[in-house]
Amino acid sequence: MTNSKKLKIFNDPIYGFIGIPDPLIFSLIEHPYFQRLRRISQMGLSYLVYPGAHHTRFHHALGSMHLMEKAIQILRFKGVEINDEESQALLCAILLHDIGHGPFSHAMEHSIVEGTSHEHISLLFMRALNDKFNGSLTMAIEIFQGKYQKKFMNQLVSSQLDMDRLDYLKRDSFYTGVAEGNINADRLITMLNVIDGNLVVEEKGIYSVEKFLMARRFMYWQVYLHKTGIVGEQLLNRILQRAKQLTNDGVNVNCGESLLFFLKNSIGKDDFNLEVLNVFAQLDDIDILAAIKKWQTHDDFVLSRLCKMLINRRLLHIKLKNKPIENVKIEKHFKNLKKKYGLSDTETEYFVFSGSIENRAYDLNRQNINILKKDRKIVDVAKASDHLNLKALSKTVTKYYFCYPKSQIIFD
Repeated sequence: MTNSKKLKIFNDPIYGFIGIPDPLIFSLIEHPYFQRLRRISQMGLSYLVYPGAHHTRFHHALGSMHLMEKAIQILRFKGVEINDEESQALLCAILLHDIGHGPFSHAMEHSIVEGTSHEHISLLFMRALNDKFNGSLTMAIEIFQGKYQKKFMNQLVSSQLDMDRLDYLKRDSFYTGVAEGNINADRLITMLNVIDGNLVVEEKGIYSVEKFLMARRFMYWQVYLHKTGIVGEQLLNRILQRAKQLTNDGVNVNCGESLLFFLKNSIGKDDFNLEVLNVFAQLDDIDILAAIKKWQTHDDFVLSRLCKMLINRRLLHIKLKNKPIENVKIEKHFKNLKKKYGLSDTETEYFVFSGSIENRAYDLNRQNINILKKDRKIVDVAKASDHLNLKALSKTVTKYYFCYPKSQIIFD
């Protein structure tokens, strides 16, 4: 570990200077596993819609840690017992909470590995780092898994009002320029407290919570689930699916060794040993983009066209509806494309397809956001609020999309 007395700080555009609290955290940030996050886009392909959205998981992890430091300070001031070991564990847990993300973050969560969430891979990385740092992350891992005796500590890391969400809403709002997503993280953190071992928000902060939930809803519809972003992510997933199919059929698909490993092998949750984890740790956005640029000239019609579309932003047309798309409309585009280019059904499905997206700003079935009333009663925010929209925000809204090539320009 580094014992240099030199002051270690990062200059963050959101919060200003972020200090590194202790040598362990500095050593974690220095580690190649964590440095890889500099090459993982925070918002996948959202830059196709919002050109400024090029920030990384590295930014977000440091920002979340900074907010966690503030939360610890506030809770200690209010008499909540958090000793130095717990404080360090909290900071480590939030710093590493997203370390398991693959290239382009959520965009590729299930196309490189199968049935394995980024949270599970984060846990594997944390365990590997724990071995390297002689058990220093044991408590952080317990907090991350929700196994530590103080429930509120896991709630600070992973709940409906955690440091992760507070940072990504504020950060993503800043980099996209979507002002509706900007929340007052300082105000929300100042209003936090712990009652009976659980995280609560004092009644004075209820309007800040309402603003936070509304901001989350806006950001999902306007940014995270923007229809152009959906098309981009679908194309990215389909490129990897096609490359994997070709590889399985014995067709040469030229790319980096790390990516080729995941194209050749079907890797699921049970296959993640340390060797596989270290191959995964070599994968980032650069591998994927380099491969896509190469594959633009591949002999396979489907792979080359998909890659050209994504690289040149000549995307599929997308329609977003409140009701399921009629099969007749899908079949019409499907048959026309299949006939025009002499494609098989399987090949045509890469270009003409439908699906659905869901948005729920507040989940009543998860750990609730509880409001501490002046009479010391604990009430769920949806009941405590006089905001009529808040109960509506707890309902799942489903929208349906349909993608197809609008003209032959995409293919020529």
